[in-house]
Amino acid sequence: MIKKYLQYLLNAKDEHSLHSPFVYELYLKIIKPTKKSKHIDYQSIESLRKLLKSNQTEITITDFGAGSKIYKGNQRTIAQIAKNAEKSPKFGKLLYRLIAHFQSKTIIDLGTSLGITTIYQSKANPQAKVYSFEGCPATAAIAQNNFNQLSCENIELIVGNIDETLPKTLAKIEKIDFAFFDANHRYEPTVRYFEQCLAKAHEDSVFVFDDIHWSEEMEQAWDYIKTHDKALITIDLFFVGLVFFRKKQPKQSFVLKF
Repeated sequence: MIKKYLQYLLNAKDEHSLHSPFVYELYLKIIKPTKKSKHIDYQSIESLRKLLKSNQTEITITDFGAGSKIYKGNQRTIAQIAKNAEKSPKFGKLLYRLIAHFQSKTIIDLGTSLGITTIYQSKANPQAKVYSFEGCPATAAIAQNNFNQLSCENIELIVGNIDETLPKTLAKIEKIDFAFFDANHRYEPTVRYFEQCLAKAHEDSVFVFDDIHWSEEMEQAWDYIKTHDKALITIDLFFVGLVFFRKKQPKQSFVLKF
């Protein structure tokens, strides 16, 4: 990962190299890190994260995905999960800004974990409907308690194997405005979830893929997504990748500093 990250740093550009008006505006207003915000939503979510990172309660993990690079067993403390499995504030705030900017109303969140990132998505547009998918009943129970604690009434938590629950849920949804893929970090499931959600995407949809350089399989999945004829704009921020489907834009891929 260090070698890959150094290569990313060498290739990543900023706004001065952007000739696409859409990406230029998106980068300056949404992507580019800004001064630390004291937004009330951010404060409440990070206060919750702090509590979780001090919780030494041990739970049994049910994992349908690629597993952890850090832990071998299926016993974890809530603190360990909060520290290593949840996305950092930087990325939660990015999802928040994206959803708020595009006013996404139907949101697919693949991989709830303890629910911190899900809450960022929920709070970004309280009028949205967030369908959050989690395979592990133990972490899902904690996430639901966190949703209740922060009054996230627009989240529907769907527990079970995503291979089974995602198609059933998508059959009931007319379209997807925003999707965050942070579930099974392997090539085949990632591509399959992408294709399934793609059938419900529209020109203004935004897809965000987590850990695109986490493994060779995830890099292969990201390459597949980048070259897909419907993925017209892709942005590599190293830890996450953004996908846009704007038909008025020429097909382009960017590697940007974040």
